Amino acid sequence: MSLPKLHIENVSKSFDLGREGSLLAIQDVSLAVHPNEFVSLLGPSGCGKSTLLMMTAGLEEITAGRILVDGLEVKGPGLDRGVVFQSYTLFPWLTVAENVRFALKKSKLSTAEQEERVRHHLELVGLSDFASAYPNQLSGGMRQRVAIARALVYRPQILLMDEPFGALDAQTRMLMQELLLEVWQKNRTTVLFVTHDVDEAILLSDRIYVMTARPGRIKAELRVGLPRPRKWLETEGSLQFAQLRHETLRLLHEEVRQGG
Repeated sequence: MSLPKLHIENVSKSFDLGREGSLLAIQDVSLAVHPNEFVSLLGPSGCGKSTLLMMTAGLEEITAGRILVDGLEVKGPGLDRGVVFQSYTLFPWLTVAENVRFALKKSKLSTAEQEERVRHHLELVGLSDFASAYPNQLSGGMRQRVAIARALVYRPQILLMDEPFGALDAQTRMLMQELLLEVWQKNRTTVLFVTHDVDEAILLSDRIYVMTARPGRIKAELRVGLPRPRKWLETEGSLQFAQLRHETLRLLHEEVRQGG
């Protein structure tokens, strides 16, 4: 196995509550994501999944431990990491193409190179015909495609995704999951993906880290092992999927009961 692209080492996170003391949200979490790997974080609500992702993005301070990308400690946001949030975070006054190009604002690419990069990534997410449209003219799924294209356009080393399909209806969510699989299959960008959806985690991932209830710790590491490329109907209907789903739900149920 290659050296980790992303290495989270003994990371803890406490929030200062003022007179009420502090809240320990994450405790001594260690995990690794290897190059070209798709790894999901799964756990009960409030277990610190998104907080861990934000610390990896450099958008949240670490209380203890450290996070390394290619052996270098994360000290803040960087172009080596692209982030896709649940909310679309698009600029409403910019077109689709302009929103994607915004990520290249500080790059040293020529205008022609930027335009080619934008064109390629819009084609990758199936939005070539909507380059001149504005966000309010798009469906939720299409807006999230723009967000994915924008996160990938400057070719980050790692893509961090925080429940990116959580606000979508079930049918659109399935389509977006398959689109993400197709995009990942072509690019093989290293992905750390936060979700509370068991089926989504199994469909997308090479490995799944299951977290405990707060304070979030790593409860289990599950290897998915389903053949790729994957499609929803074929994958979800397999015995291997059902067995892994049962085991994952068992682990989560233990935590939900303890947390409740």
